Amino acid sequence: MSSNHARIGCGAGFAADRIEPAVDLVEKGGLDVVALECLGERTVSLAALRRLADPRAGYDPMLRKRMAALLGPLARTGTRLVTNAGAADPVGAARMVRDLGAELGAPTTVAAVTGDDVLDRIDLSAPAWEDGAPLESHGEIVSANAYIGADALLPALRGPAPVVIAGRAADPSLFLAPLAHLLGWEAGDWARMAAGTLVGHLLECAGQVTGGYFADPARKPVPGLARLGYPIAEVGADGDAVITKPPGTGGRVDRLTVVEQLTYEVTDPRAYRTPDVSLDMSGVDVRDRGGDRVAVRGARGRARPEELKVSVGYRAGFRGEGEISYAGRGALDRARLAAEVVRERLAGALPRLRADVVGHSALHGEALAAGAEPYECRLRVAGLAGTREAAEAVGEEVSALYTSGPAGGGGLRVGTSEVVGVLSTTVPRERVATEVVVFEGAE
Repeated sequence: MSSNHARIGCGAGFAADRIEPAVDLVEKGGLDVVALECLGERTVSLAALRRLADPRAGYDPMLRKRMAALLGPLARTGTRLVTNAGAADPVGAARMVRDLGAELGAPTTVAAVTGDDVLDRIDLSAPAWEDGAPLESHGEIVSANAYIGADALLPALRGPAPVVIAGRAADPSLFLAPLAHLLGWEAGDWARMAAGTLVGHLLECAGQVTGGYFADPARKPVPGLARLGYPIAEVGADGDAVITKPPGTGGRVDRLTVVEQLTYEVTDPRAYRTPDVSLDMSGVDVRDRGGDRVAVRGARGRARPEELKVSVGYRAGFRGEGEISYAGRGALDRARLAAEVVRERLAGALPRLRADVVGHSALHGEALAAGAEPYECRLRVAGLAGTREAAEAVGEEVSALYTSGPAGGGGLRVGTSEVVGVLSTTVPRERVATEVVVFEGAE
């Protein structure tokens, strides 16, 4: 398929993102494709852990709710949808969406892209990027997912399915693949692969490029933040693009919002490596055209890496948590005393324990908080242990502060949860074999 212009939007930038802006995009954005980027490194590992407990729980828990809101608008407008919300079970996700379409009277054919799960193909004796220690030395490995690229998604897009669901597809690849399909770009055309990856990088966090997370009332005001519109890219056949948002929505799109997103999570702007290309964004030109329209061009590209990054999840123990608030005169001193009490009572019981006073020193430590005296603050104590029972001791001791700690504590909240650690490694590209499984919608 080839045309001179494509219009693509981002309807989700993380797993818990809002749903209404995606509906607005599909109904009012005049899109060819909407992408939902719903995975982070920890998200896919948590999904794998859920699936171990329940074989039906491996995909994004919000996917059914998202699709229930979107299937009707997608059918009415003819917009296609691409997402990595399949997480640890893209096949199960696709089957669920097919069945949901039948249930809602909106028959939908869904394609699942598989093959990112490489747990049986990685070298567990290989060093983790993070600390150089062998992967297997960190604990029980529960997942290993390769970042697949546009080449894995394109076979599904060349078919008739209006909904394409993958697992750990790289964030910008969710946008590059539809652009390459619509505009007829070839995989070895590094300039266009770079241009499409740049568009994907700008859109992938959804509301971040339209004023969300950017907003700072005193310095960077954003109008209508409660009605934040999500981004659209108008992309030409040469890869030049305009970033905008649906008319009448809140937020702002200008050079500042676009440049802030451009530099987001970029270590080396001359070599931003994805499964599809090594993107050089150092020469990108960003020009504000006014009216919530920003033109971007000038991406350069080099050949894609021969290896794919792999996100590896492992069981890292259990986290026990407890929170309690203090207010009024002396609140900070009482919160500090409570922290000392819990530390002493749990001395030696947990290998890792920390206590922070939220509202005073939780983010930057005591050194930067000197001289500040809050009227109210909240103590948070968290500890990591090898067993759930050991971790529960944190919540038990924080709860005990009610009557055996400083005066005036209240607003208690405690909990215990399993922790998934995340490591990184690579796998040779040739070891990753992706496939497309299609679930036909019943008429």
